Amino acid sequence: MSGPLHGVTVVEMAAIGPCPFAGMLLADMGATVIRIDRLPGPRRAIDDYTSNDTLLDRGRLSVAIDLKQPRGVALALDIIAGADILIEGFRPGVMERLGLGPAPCRERNRRLVYGRMTGWGQTGPLSQAAGHDLNYIALSGALAAMGHADRPPTPPLNLVGDYGGGAMYLALGVVSALFDAARSGEGQVVDAAMVDGAASLMTMMYSLKSRGAWRNARQANIIDGGAHFYGIYECADGKYLTLGAIEPQFYRELLDRCAILDPAFDAQWDEAEWPALRERMAALLRTRTRDAWCAILDGTDACAAPVLDMDEAPTHPHMRARGTFIDDGGVVRPAPAPRFERGAPATSSPPKVGEHTARILLV
Repeated sequence: MSGPLHGVTVVEMAAIGPCPFAGMLLADMGATVIRIDRLPGPRRAIDDYTSNDTLLDRGRLSVAIDLKQPRGVALALDIIAGADILIEGFRPGVMERLGLGPAPCRERNRRLVYGRMTGWGQTGPLSQAAGHDLNYIALSGALAAMGHADRPPTPPLNLVGDYGGGAMYLALGVVSALFDAARSGEGQVVDAAMVDGAASLMTMMYSLKSRGAWRNARQANIIDGGAHFYGIYECADGKYLTLGAIEPQFYRELLDRCAILDPAFDAQWDEAEWPALRERMAALLRTRTRDAWCAILDGTDACAAPVLDMDEAPTHPHMRARGTFIDDGGVVRPAPAPRFERGAPATSSPPKVGEHTARILLV
């Protein structure tokens, strides 16, 4: 392995959601990630969604330990004693009850960065409640801003809570704390909560709202589909095209390339005209197929791009040229991101549960 985190050892407590995604990010950056797995039990229907044998689990070493036994806890502490970072995604108090809370871990390893990933956070009235991505982004103000004005808010997959507001902030937090530990000689606990991260992601919108430049309603603002020049439109073949021509010069290029001569479109920033202009733009874009519009708009400053599904995206010429997707033995998966000038990591396939138990414990 290479990459900017080469030489860093991370212990990941097997979990679901953002914790394995953060582990994947750290592994992609070159860290050695040792996942402590539970011993396999009876298979359940939900295991198709929570299995540790997924693309998210690439680049790991897996150790299967029975943490309900004192010997298992002792083995886990031995592994943690040699780590730089630990990440866990249990409810507050679970790691303490296992005997693996911050105190005993840092007693063995004072430089340890202890990353805690939850939905509601380690403190607060909801900290002990169950929840999932949709619940956390609902409380942050993010969900209410997404979707059509005349329908319920649209779930944005689990990208805003689990991954954007959770895993990304956990990964940034533990790497930042690791940098501090290198200077101070002391590790610390990182409390990463999805509700906090989702709220943080909304900083720009809260800033606009504070200046009176954001309406507290869906599809009423520049970048939520309210403006006719920033949105998603259906084409003649039932496929979709995105427009994002915000700047006046890009908007003018969009109009010119689409041969829009209607003077009503000159009032780009007249918000009262946006609904009517959105209807006119929709009618125009329905006259050609998605790919026909792409032939006119691709590679220009008109800020247009096709909406591609998961079969189409890996085949797009730009994605192919950048190697954004990898064909890994017939399984197409996104490549690690971002790119680095030196030391691109080489990720391995997801491990089987317990695959590296002997290798790790016999070191």
